[in-house]
Amino acid sequence: MQPLQIAILAAGKGKRMRSALPKVLHPLAGKPLLAHVLATARAMSPRAICVVEGAGDVVRKRFADADLIWARQDPPRGTGDALRCALAALPPDGVTLVLFGADPLARAATLREVVEHAQHGALSLLTIDLDDPEGYGRVVRTADGRVAAIVEHVDATPEQHTIREINTGVMAAQTAAFARWLSSIGDRNASGEYFLTDVIALAVRDGVTVATTSAASVTEALGVNSQRDLAELERRYQRMQADALLDAGVALADPARIEVRGTLACGRDVTIDIGCIFEGQVSLGDNVAVGAHCVIRNVSVAADTAIAPFSHLEDARIGARCRIGPYARIRPGSVLADEVHIGNFVEVKASTVGERSKVNHLAYVGDAAVGRDVNVGAGTITCNYDGADKHRTVIEDDVHIGSDTQLVAPVRIGRGATIGAGTTVWKDVPADALAVNEKTQVARSGWKRPKK
Repeated sequence: MQPLQIAILAAGKGKRMRSALPKVLHPLAGKPLLAHVLATARAMSPRAICVVEGAGDVVRKRFADADLIWARQDPPRGTGDALRCALAALPPDGVTLVLFGADPLARAATLREVVEHAQHGALSLLTIDLDDPEGYGRVVRTADGRVAAIVEHVDATPEQHTIREINTGVMAAQTAAFARWLSSIGDRNASGEYFLTDVIALAVRDGVTVATTSAASVTEALGVNSQRDLAELERRYQRMQADALLDAGVALADPARIEVRGTLACGRDVTIDIGCIFEGQVSLGDNVAVGAHCVIRNVSVAADTAIAPFSHLEDARIGARCRIGPYARIRPGSVLADEVHIGNFVEVKASTVGERSKVNHLAYVGDAAVGRDVNVGAGTITCNYDGADKHRTVIEDDVHIGSDTQLVAPVRIGRGATIGAGTTVWKDVPADALAVNEKTQVARSGWKRPKK
């Protein structure tokens, strides 16, 4: 087979987005639109990928990847001109597949079919039938069903407006044929641009077969031109993710109220309540339960752990049979062993917490190593920052820490020690010792509160 190269047209200004951010950088499921297209392109193992950008270098800076070739189209003069710019940067032989940087959800399997037709000499198009084809270029066919041309919506006649088969813009052909046709197209149309779709009529003139592949679903063919388009595509994408989870046996309280902005791998009998957001790489073991409105980013959770509502977990590892939340925050660099309890309004940051230890109420544990069977009382904090540097706190096994305690790092609490409530600890505490700050309690009889 002839070598494959891919041109991704990403120079459009996206005026209808009404945003200073280039259209292809707007996020879908937590990633820029162009990132989705690049992932699909790379899955096809082409010899080269060329991205056509517009004025400025914002897009190039966002995707400073060594495997990408960049071409500039400035000013933007239509899709035909954009492909010309790409071909000037790509090898002149082989087959070129044309993708669009704001059309993110075409599947690699579908695109391979498009490429296969081109490798057999055809001009290959990806099309789909839409109930409402408003705004899209129509596929005009002859009486015997052969493709004759693509007519842009603005140039279509009333009769052509009734055609439901639309051109997605994705196409592939011999690179040399593309170059020949592009040299012949003009800009005499309502937009004054060089339309890539004009190559279809030139291919027909040359006797080249125009082959079509029908997209498996509308979602594959949808692109983004406005915030409304983006919101609709987000909902379609998230429903696809929810359906895949349901098919895998995950119990979702409401498939319409889950956001997967990365990858979510689940074991058996996982339950997820409403309003949860999963970002980056997340794995949930067997029998994990996630309560409502949790945000979980780059976290692995072992079996039988329950995460109560409104908890935020990021860049952490959670052991088995843990209980977390509600309203808990597990920050980057934290590792919780099995059977750990992290309660409401507790924050853990860059710390390890040993088996069966509990931090149940209103506490902050930062830059700490907490051993096994430790109980941390309500209101306890590790004072880990001196204004310039962070310092470590070490709490050995079987330590009990009373409420409203401050542990001023660097400090070590020995195995089996007990810290009295309200103690400020700024020196190491020996094993099995009781640490308290000496206090005197005074009761004054007959005390009268001040009154205004």
